[in-house]
Amino acid sequence: MKNPTILDVAKPLSLLAACPTYKPSPLETCSFQGRSILIKDETNRMGLGAFKALGGVYAVAKLIEERVGYPLEASTFLEDSVKAIARKMTFVCASAGNHGMAVAAGARLFGAKARIHLAETVPEDFAIRLQDKGAEVVRSGDDYEASVAAAIADAEATGAIHLADGSWPGYTEPPRLVMEGYTVIAEEMRMELERSGNWPSHVYLQAGVGGLAAGIAYMIRSNWAVQPKIIVVEPDAAPCLAESARAGQILTVEGPVSNMGRLDCKTPSMLALGILERCADDWVLISDPQALGAVEHARDMGFSTTPSGAAGLAASLLDKAELPLVVLSEGSVPDA
Repeated sequence: MKNPTILDVAKPLSLLAACPTYKPSPLETCSFQGRSILIKDETNRMGLGAFKALGGVYAVAKLIEERVGYPLEASTFLEDSVKAIARKMTFVCASAGNHGMAVAAGARLFGAKARIHLAETVPEDFAIRLQDKGAEVVRSGDDYEASVAAAIADAEATGAIHLADGSWPGYTEPPRLVMEGYTVIAEEMRMELERSGNWPSHVYLQAGVGGLAAGIAYMIRSNWAVQPKIIVVEPDAAPCLAESARAGQILTVEGPVSNMGRLDCKTPSMLALGILERCADDWVLISDPQALGAVEHARDMGFSTTPSGAAGLAASLLDKAELPLVVLSEGSVPDA
């Protein structure tokens, strides 16, 4: 499954520079059980508590820009004419939590509407947080794939803009924009590593449909001066990327519900799979207990995260990498 996806980090960096809540997230060198680990801490990204803020907010802005008809810059970002157009737009997506938060935050920033479809398995805390961001929340189906189908049907019936983070034949540009937003994480790390010279030997990237892993892997292969091994990490209950890469085609896998809820996706993104087939060196599966253990280890190092957020850390702790780099992709979900 190959595709010619092109991602340009300069575009999200330029647009995000106009966003008052944007700043680089920390890259810290931590010591754990006698070894050093590089940790990219996304647990408070743009006040939303997850890396997804970069992709969703950026994609909303670019889709509004397309409707406005001229580039959005610092001087035009929130002008009345832009908001007048945005107010007529509704963004619809399915989410396991964080992507919906980012879409809702982006829509609210411009005055647009957001409607987020959640499966019954998504905690009510996320639904409440989405509503606090001004989004309409719809419970749709028993699993993530059912909520995706509901979002597609919603957009077709209402004329809303479907902004998914997964891609499939005939649907590529919105998820490409989401992945392009995630390239900012890799570029922030590259700039810091250029200054420190402390390049990682291995990078562990957790994946649901694969957008985060693909966006970062793409940039690592594009412009990092020192090339690490790239390992894609999935729940053993949802190895959709590993199985699809092995088969050479997109597969939908079956498995139980994982405690790594934001990674518990049974069908991969077509675009992400194509990038990761080119860029990744290995695919690793971790169990729910291993992810929970990594949450405790992260806490020992001063970070508060979830099994989804700590999945890359869990994989790195099973390995003997000289200097691993992991992304803590989300903070702990606060009590509602």
